[in-house]
Amino acid sequence: MSQRGSTAGAGWVAFAAIMMIIVGVFGALEGLAAIVKSGFYHVPPHYYVNLNAKGWGWIHLIIGIILVLAGLSLFRGSTWARVVGIFLASVSAISNFLFIPFYPIWSLVIIAINVFVIWALAAHGRALAGV
Repeated sequence: MSQRGSTAGAGWVAFAAIMMIIVGVFGALEGLAAIVKSGFYHVPPHYYVNLNAKGWGWIHLIIGIILVLAGLSLFRGSTWARVVGIFLASVSAISNFLFIPFYPIWSLVIIAINVFVIWALAAHGRALAGV
């Protein structure tokens, strides 16, 4: 791979790491809002996933914390952080898909960011380790 390709790939991985940290912080705050103030999110009636707002809060909080830790580890070029990053971005996208009835536009934005993170880590994951 050329030096330019390696630098561009490293830029995409750095972007993915930064976005993982940002999405993780947002997810953790989203989770804390549901845990601390139970009426913050309104659970739609007859929703096919039988989980209250506090349950969703814990899910988003845990995923958010792990996303932040994996995003920070990506800057060291660790392989496990890429694998965990792809997995957690996928889990985050799925959980936000299920969260659409609560916060539709926010969930769709987070899903789109997660798709970019998955692409950057899958396509250019090794580039940051070499720079």
